[in-house]
Amino acid sequence: MKLYNTLTKQKEEFVPLEENKIKMYVCGPTVYDYIHIGNARPYVIFDTIRRYMEYKGYEVTYVQNFTDVDDKIIKRANEENTDMNTISERYIKEALTDAEGLNVKKSTYNPRVTQEMDSIIDMIQTLIDKGNAYVVDGSVFYDTKSFKDYGKLSGKNIDELEAGARIKVDENKKNPMDFVLWKPKKPGEPFWKSPWGDGRPGWHIECSVMAKKYLGDTIDIHAGGEDLIFPHHENEIAQSEAANGKQFARYWLHNGFINIDNEKMSKSKGNFFTLREIVSEVAYDVIRFFIVSGHYRSPINFSRELVYAAGNGLDRIKNCHKNISFILKNAENKDMSEEEKTLLLNSDKFRIMFETAMDDDFNTADAVTAVFEIVKFANVTINENSSKAFVESILNELESLCDILGIKFTDVQADPETQEIEALIEERQLARKNKDWAKADKIRDELKQRGIILEDTPSGVRWSRG
Repeated sequence: MKLYNTLTKQKEEFVPLEENKIKMYVCGPTVYDYIHIGNARPYVIFDTIRRYMEYKGYEVTYVQNFTDVDDKIIKRANEENTDMNTISERYIKEALTDAEGLNVKKSTYNPRVTQEMDSIIDMIQTLIDKGNAYVVDGSVFYDTKSFKDYGKLSGKNIDELEAGARIKVDENKKNPMDFVLWKPKKPGEPFWKSPWGDGRPGWHIECSVMAKKYLGDTIDIHAGGEDLIFPHHENEIAQSEAANGKQFARYWLHNGFINIDNEKMSKSKGNFFTLREIVSEVAYDVIRFFIVSGHYRSPINFSRELVYAAGNGLDRIKNCHKNISFILKNAENKDMSEEEKTLLLNSDKFRIMFETAMDDDFNTADAVTAVFEIVKFANVTINENSSKAFVESILNELESLCDILGIKFTDVQADPETQEIEALIEERQLARKNKDWAKADKIRDELKQRGIILEDTPSGVRWSRG
């Protein structure tokens, strides 16, 4: 399995720290509002990577944090005349709802900044003691010049950065690129006590602390959006490696941006959408399928036309699954024919195609193509005369690979509308059996008005939405 490591700027063979175990940290959202479509991409992509790792037999400890103290959260709380915890609790709950809608597996841990203050203060003190940080009037800054490898992730040169820095230089800093680890309290803002005075942590130190606490000094994979490479992830490396004296993360994975109608998403351009706004028009599973249909490192363009096209593709897969499930329900329990045995052996190529794609830097776009090949194969080879064993084998193959991509097939028994449709179909069948053709036709017409198309087959009645 090879993956592209942002740290080395090349594809590398993946070798975990411990055999069959993976420690993975993914930067989570700042919870001041609903997550937006840009947040949805790392949610889906790194969940898919986790699923594939688990499919390959790895035990994955998956950590995704919530930043629950931040200027934006405080601003939102002030606007609503409430407190920061009320805002963060509300949007953590909403973020978890969206994650569930996207069929994202639950994280092993979801740490929150406000619950890790003692550990944050301890790491800052360690950095001060080691000479990598300094205190000025209640603020603590990281001394970037003290870390010789600063810039190794982003490829940026610190001297060039300082020379071209378009930043307001804080007179308290030794160097323009130094960044804050702890900042003093301001009136009306939440604060915590520390050796340097009341205040709260800077953004970058939080992830260094939470990764260490839940995964250890060195982790296998650190992931996030490419906008986090600099300065956030660069600063994480500087903090963690200076404090712990060890390599922080061995592999760095970053997903590309989502553009809206070929333009960068921006509130000022009026093309900024929360995921909740989008799923009022399009289902969560369509959004997930749209995201996995592109390679995670490439930018993808979000438009209604492209999302609807993804929805049509997902329907092809779901319809195939529904048809196979229907045939399986009525299939004869007989030995596979020689032709079926040969077909089944040939079907292995689809799993190989899928795994080859995923082993090459998690190429979900080609993995989706492999799933469509299984769909095409199933539509051609499976019919009412197929043996139960043959149908079941193809169905299991389809479900197994779709599960890695997070494609979920809804249990029809859990859908009240579907239950009602099935009940009407059963009622129609009974009417036909009793030769009550008028009632049977009436039920058929009623279903047709609801967009339900019936097909009478030798194995029973098959229905679909027209």
